[in-house]
Amino acid sequence: MIDRLVESIRRTKAPICVGLDPQLGFIPDEVKNKAYREFGQTLEGAAQAIWQFNKAVIDATWDLIPAVKPQIAMYEMYGIEGLKAFARTVEYCRSKGLIVIGDVKRGDIGSTSAAYAAAHLGMVKVGENTMPAFGEDICTVNPYLGSDGVLPFVKECAANGKGIFILVKTSNPSSGEFQDRIVTDDEGQACPLYELVGKKVNEWAQDPALIGESGYSEVGAVVGATYPEMGEKLRAIMPKSFILVPGYGAQGGTGKDLVHFFDKDGLGAIVNSSRGIIAAYTKEPYADRFGSGAFADAARQAVLDMKTDIEQAIS
Repeated sequence: MIDRLVESIRRTKAPICVGLDPQLGFIPDEVKNKAYREFGQTLEGAAQAIWQFNKAVIDATWDLIPAVKPQIAMYEMYGIEGLKAFARTVEYCRSKGLIVIGDVKRGDIGSTSAAYAAAHLGMVKVGENTMPAFGEDICTVNPYLGSDGVLPFVKECAANGKGIFILVKTSNPSSGEFQDRIVTDDEGQACPLYELVGKKVNEWAQDPALIGESGYSEVGAVVGATYPEMGEKLRAIMPKSFILVPGYGAQGGTGKDLVHFFDKDGLGAIVNSSRGIIAAYTKEPYADRFGSGAFADAARQAVLDMKTDIEQAIS
C-alpha cells in the first residue's frame, strides 16, 4: 500500500489527505433538510446528510488528491446508521481510486487488537465465506498499550498489503501532558516519550517484508504539524516511515511548518486537512466567493490553495 500511496502522491503532485470528519454543524441546511424530509430528524436522517455531504466533497476533489481520512468518531456518534455512512464513504472513495486512511486510533490487548485489525485492515470469516468488514487501506493505531496492541496490525499489513500510521506526537494542545514526559530508552538514555515511541515505530518499520520498492515501510507515524521542531527530530529517527501530518489549517499548521517532515526527495509525508477543506465555505477567503450552495467548489479551491502552499514551502 505504501508504494501505491507514493505513486499517487507523485501523480497528483499533492501530498494531501482530505479529512472527512463531517459534523452536522458543517453541513449546509439544504443538504440536511433534504435528508430530513426523506428520513426525518433521526439518526438515519443525520447519516444520510453526512453521506450526501461527503459524496459532494469527494466528487469535487478526488482528481486532485491521493487519499482521504474519514474519522470514525464522527460517524459512530450516530450509531449503526452512522457506521453505515462510514462504510459507504469508504467504498465510494475506493471506487474513485483514492487511498482510504481509516482514522480509528485503535489499540488494545492482543486478542482485541487482532479483532480491530481484522475489522479495518484484514478479512473476517463468516461460515465458508471470507470478506472485508470496513475495507480501509490504512488505519491509525494507538501504541500506548505496547507491542500487544500494535503487532496484530503489523501482521495484517504484511498479510494483506495494507498500512498503518502509529500515533507518535499528536497535534492537540494537551499532547505534551504524557507525550513530552522524559523517560529512559532501551539504551538507558533520557528522552521524551514521543521519541521512545518513534524509536519503536522505526523498529517495526525495518522489517524487510514491510518495505516497498519506494524504500518506505507500511509502518508509518502520526506527527502533528503544530510541532515542527519535533517533526524534524522524528523524521530523522524514523527514516523508513511515512508521516501522516494532522494539524494543518484549522489547528494552526501552515506550509512553512512542514518543511522538515519531508525527505530531500519531497516525499516521506502526507498532510491532512479536515475542517480547512470540508468546511472551507464557512470562512474567508471562500465564504463570500462560494457560499453554502457551492460548498463542494469551495472544498476544491481549498485543496488547490493547500497544494500551492505546500509546494512553495518544500520546493
